[in-house]
Amino acid sequence: MASIKQSSDITSNLPVINTESFSEHLRQRAIDLEGKKVLVTRFTGSQEEQDFSVPANCSGFGRVHHFRRLQQGIWPENPLPIDPAAKALGIEPPDSIRVQVFQNAVCNWRCWYCFVDFQLLSADRRYSEFKSSSELLDLYQEDKDAPSVIDLSGGQPDLIPEWTWWFFAELEKRGLQDKIYLWSDDNLSNDYFWRYLEPDQIRQLARSARYGRVGCFKGFDSESFAFNTQADRGLFNRQFELMRRLVQADFDVYGYATFTTPTIADIRGKIRAFVDELQGIHPLFPLRTVPLLVTPYSPTQNRLDSYRVKALALQSDAVAAWQEELDTRFDQLTRQKSITSHRVNEH
Repeated sequence: MASIKQSSDITSNLPVINTESFSEHLRQRAIDLEGKKVLVTRFTGSQEEQDFSVPANCSGFGRVHHFRRLQQGIWPENPLPIDPAAKALGIEPPDSIRVQVFQNAVCNWRCWYCFVDFQLLSADRRYSEFKSSSELLDLYQEDKDAPSVIDLSGGQPDLIPEWTWWFFAELEKRGLQDKIYLWSDDNLSNDYFWRYLEPDQIRQLARSARYGRVGCFKGFDSESFAFNTQADRGLFNRQFELMRRLVQADFDVYGYATFTTPTIADIRGKIRAFVDELQGIHPLFPLRTVPLLVTPYSPTQNRLDSYRVKALALQSDAVAAWQEELDTRFDQLTRQKSITSHRVNEH
């Protein structure tokens, strides 16, 4: 299991995950290299399943999610993965899109607001099974009304980056590479993508017009990051290094950010520094980053304490500061452009 130590800040009552050792432990439990299989979540009987608007599909190993552009109140629109998928598939960007989701069954952080049961993140074989990309695509293709977008989610898919490559290669093998847009999620916690994939595999993924990815920044400073993830606060800065590497490798990559925080002291200054870091990736990268409104799900209920309930309220102050900060850096015409039009590489 994860090595832990005690923190001295506001999260002193929480264990701190040793991300490096926990990542290695989970990777070993969740990959079958010889069989090219990954431990995939089976949703049947899980808390997450209680929040589904439609039943799980693909024999319980998949779910169809409706990504919707509109968020509540002052929260900006969320065009991910709607606009990148629409551009790749040559269609007009809709207000919502149906996406086939598969989740790997491990994650190396424990974000308290995660909509996934922690059991579904810990290689629990009661809720998971080893599946190859071929087996999952067989199940997917049984649906005559299957979505044209597939999301490899989690969990943390980049604990097993081979999964993305195997899926990509299987789509090409079946002649589906021009019919399906492949999207993957990343919590920006490790460099396994570079450790375990071959340079040529990385280049092929980066050059594909029908593959995109998103990395989620878990907070806007080291304190909110540690509060949200239970990871060492020093890994906050590593998120930007990993994202910069993806941009420099020519990936069509975007950002999410969660703004739940235990305090809004100097919130303008902290958000300003966060946007500075995003612009250190590329001057336009803030315009490719979407703050996500965190709302409770069934698995979240038992994790809520007074600090976390407060954090749900304080995130609105943080996003207001975000909107004001972007207003000072970008004119309205630029901000109104499609998220895909803000070019940060040669993709």
